[in-house]
Amino acid sequence: MADERLVVIGGDATGMSAASQARRLKGPDELDIVAFERGHFSSYSACGIPYWVGGDVSDRDDLIARTPEEHRARAIDLRMRTEVTEIDVAGQRVRALDRDSGETYWTDFDKLVIATGARPVRPALPGMDAAGVHGVQTLDDGQALLDSLGRAPGRRAVVVGAGYIGVEMAEALLKHGFEVTVLNRGEQPMATLDPDMGRLVHDAMDGLGITTVNRAEVTKILTGADGRVTAVATDDASYPADVVVLGIGVAPETALARAAGLPVGPHGGLLTDLSMRVVGHDTIWAGGDCVEVLDLVAGRTRHIALGTHANKHGQIIGSNVGGGYGTFPGVVGTAVSKVCDLEIARTGLREKDARAVGLRYVTATIESTGRAGYYPGAMPMTVKMLAEYRTGRLLGVQIVGREGAAKRVDIAAVALTAGMTVEQMTALDLGYAPPFSPVWDPVLVAARKAVQAVRAAGV
Repeated sequence: MADERLVVIGGDATGMSAASQARRLKGPDELDIVAFERGHFSSYSACGIPYWVGGDVSDRDDLIARTPEEHRARAIDLRMRTEVTEIDVAGQRVRALDRDSGETYWTDFDKLVIATGARPVRPALPGMDAAGVHGVQTLDDGQALLDSLGRAPGRRAVVVGAGYIGVEMAEALLKHGFEVTVLNRGEQPMATLDPDMGRLVHDAMDGLGITTVNRAEVTKILTGADGRVTAVATDDASYPADVVVLGIGVAPETALARAAGLPVGPHGGLLTDLSMRVVGHDTIWAGGDCVEVLDLVAGRTRHIALGTHANKHGQIIGSNVGGGYGTFPGVVGTAVSKVCDLEIARTGLREKDARAVGLRYVTATIESTGRAGYYPGAMPMTVKMLAEYRTGRLLGVQIVGREGAAKRVDIAAVALTAGMTVEQMTALDLGYAPPFSPVWDPVLVAARKAVQAVRAAGV
């Protein structure tokens, strides 16, 4: 009998990373580990689902990092298709439901990890549950969508939402030969960018043959006599659809934690300290898409659903549960995506984010190329930079362009984390050769222009 029992709720990135790290530090005689996963798969890349649906990844199993059998071989009792339905904080136990047999039972814990992830936003509108309407959050969702594409009576697809998932799924549907319409409630696609940068994405999507309708508020899903989707309606029009994909975003899955009285923040995510321990609860940790994290630039918590953070959270939690030590200081909000050959990246604050926290700022936008202009294959790139008024502290960067654009945002992410000014950035010793960059990298060109804007604003 082990000295302690760790119970993990959620068998994906954070949960199984935590369980695996704890097992590395403590053997089965010291720590009993029981993990519950309500789905069919463990430790998989949800971020890869659009690329599997689109055919870039040929096999679903390529997205699975570690199977349940592999976890069990490491002395982790992973119980699949088993959903935790209640957390008894005072009694230090959880109630679980076997979704196949219907059996329910309680399991005691000494330490608990909550890694329940996020749920797709699904508005309570007429027809949202109709056949042919799909969210894309799990491998099961991806498989259901692929099956639906094969059964679709026609080749018209509507994507609701134009964020990361929306634009990635638009590309995937385009590759399946569908006529794609994206309905976006915002001013421009990719609300994670400022509208002037989102406009570049809109233009590129139009050039790819994707119809993007902005300021389109969906009011209902229309269905036929067989109950299958036939169109998506807005206040102004109706758009024929043989399949609908919801890309509206996700929200923290914290209903279980809320019911147990655990603290949540303004964005609905669980609140934790630097060690990822739930605030006010010494034996409970949480991480991944169900928590809020500190934005190091804005100084506020926010909800960011990304696999990079989820895996880091798991490692930190597992270290702390297993007797080691780790902390998660926060994020700067870095994310990249693409639609066909257009690369999209951002880090730090948008203009409206800066205004929301009371920061005055200047902006600088430049157009450059990812390689030396004379080198074959040089493609255009637009970089927008925000810097704090007077101090020149870097606040945010957005990049839209072709090959080589997206990962350049990492330069800015490091600069933000270090608290650099745009003037300090101009002296960065970045790699240069004509196949990879102009003499002045586009990020540094934007920094130079931002320096000028800071100086002009201070006059």
